[in-house]
Amino acid sequence: MSSNAAGAWATRPSPDIPQHVLAARSDVLSGIEEAIDSVFDPISRVVSDIVFAEVTVLGVTFPWIVAWLVVAAAIFTVYFGFVQFRAFGLALKIVRGRYTGKDEPGEITHFQALTSAVSGTVGLGNIAGVGVAVTIGGAGATFWMIVAGLLGMCTKFVECTLGVRYREIHEDGTVSGGSIHYLRKGVAERLPNGFGRALGRVLAALAAVFLLFFGVAGGNMFQANQTFAQLRSVTGGDTGFLGGDGAALIFGILLATLVGLVIIGGIKSIGRVTSRLVPTMAIVYVAACLVVIGVNIGQVPAAFAAILGGAFSPEGVAGGTLGALIVGFQRAAFSNEAGLGSAPIAHSAVRTKHPVTEGYVALLEPFIDTVVICTMTALAIIIAGTPFWREAQAVAFAGGDPADGVLVTSNAFETVLPWFPYVLTLAVALFAISTMLTWGYYGQKAWTYLFGRSTTSERIYQAVFLFFIVVGSVLTLGSVLSFADAVLFLLALVNIIGLYLLAPFVKREVRSYREKMRTGEVKEIEKV
Repeated sequence: MSSNAAGAWATRPSPDIPQHVLAARSDVLSGIEEAIDSVFDPISRVVSDIVFAEVTVLGVTFPWIVAWLVVAAAIFTVYFGFVQFRAFGLALKIVRGRYTGKDEPGEITHFQALTSAVSGTVGLGNIAGVGVAVTIGGAGATFWMIVAGLLGMCTKFVECTLGVRYREIHEDGTVSGGSIHYLRKGVAERLPNGFGRALGRVLAALAAVFLLFFGVAGGNMFQANQTFAQLRSVTGGDTGFLGGDGAALIFGILLATLVGLVIIGGIKSIGRVTSRLVPTMAIVYVAACLVVIGVNIGQVPAAFAAILGGAFSPEGVAGGTLGALIVGFQRAAFSNEAGLGSAPIAHSAVRTKHPVTEGYVALLEPFIDTVVICTMTALAIIIAGTPFWREAQAVAFAGGDPADGVLVTSNAFETVLPWFPYVLTLAVALFAISTMLTWGYYGQKAWTYLFGRSTTSERIYQAVFLFFIVVGSVLTLGSVLSFADAVLFLLALVNIIGLYLLAPFVKREVRSYREKMRTGEVKEIEKV
């Protein structure tokens, strides 16, 4: 984090590593970490400086990549006539299987596709990241976080419709889809000349490389690291039974085994697990939020007043209205991954004959991740943790570093639930495992695109992925994870270029499907 107030709230916590994750290491492991980080550190700094380079508007500084994501979401929202609001009810019906027959091509149901994609976005950022956003941007950041989440719903709609439109269904019935395929084939269709074909291949190759690297590092090693750190914290820290480095190795091997048993089965296996795991973890975490809010029910009106007032306050931390807006937009963009091109990989495996149906389902993803889970976290912090986050906010505004986001959230919950650290540990573990499952699949699709699709190729990738779970449990590798974080948002640069080019094709899909609904060719299926 930057040492000045403006830089502190504007700079992305990249990655969102709580202080307690940086646990003590043995001299040997510290030496290994230092050697690896020394190689990655200069690379990470250069790439991060580019990706998270800051621009200043009306005296407020923020990363340009945030504007790139939010402006695209706003443009698509207008271009598609606010489809995320008009089609919300239809999306709920489709995800329940009301418009999809059992004989349609694909591997998983709409609900499984949604939970698989949500499992890749819901994580520590929904807990720690929201704590940072409220601390730096004030309560008003919550309002803008919700707005950005609502806009991001349309971006997800666009990219996931394209993911199904350009997917490849193999002879064995398995599916390959996502940004890699719609960038390669879609751009060539949109620009039917040598330049278009070359541009599509380049964008697709870059997307595959970015997806693969983040899948192994940020979507894998970081998740293993944060899970073990949280378990170590609640079991006595370095003096507890998980305090030794040997415990981290054993934990990593057990976690890799658990994840391996699922990802080897492909998206069908992942879909079956996430369709149970995601609702479970959401219910557990949201229930904890509701308990905190319920105990403090009398403060709810004041909390909403603080959120609305802070969103439009002319003065305050992080530059007043614009500051709160940027912090909220930033947290939403970094939370739901709308526009990054990762989620369409999972959504592409859905069973459907009509690409736009999965676009409708996908727009629910940012709603769940940002509008529901992030907002519930923020509301609990504002209601129950006011003294703590206000104090942390004052420190940040005075030029100090923001408080650990996990501590901000945990402190608020512990005012009502003294045993919340155990709930937090369960939530972190479930969030992390589900993220690893989904990113294991994303990385595999990127790997097979680059190195060929065969059983041997897939097994090699899976072995590499599982090996790095063990590495992530033992080593922190901050520079590697920071580099992976930056790489993920390079994917947004590549992906949104493609979305702008291909948006007219999505509009055609919308018109075609709506016409089929009007004529009765597509009918709602009555469920018994």
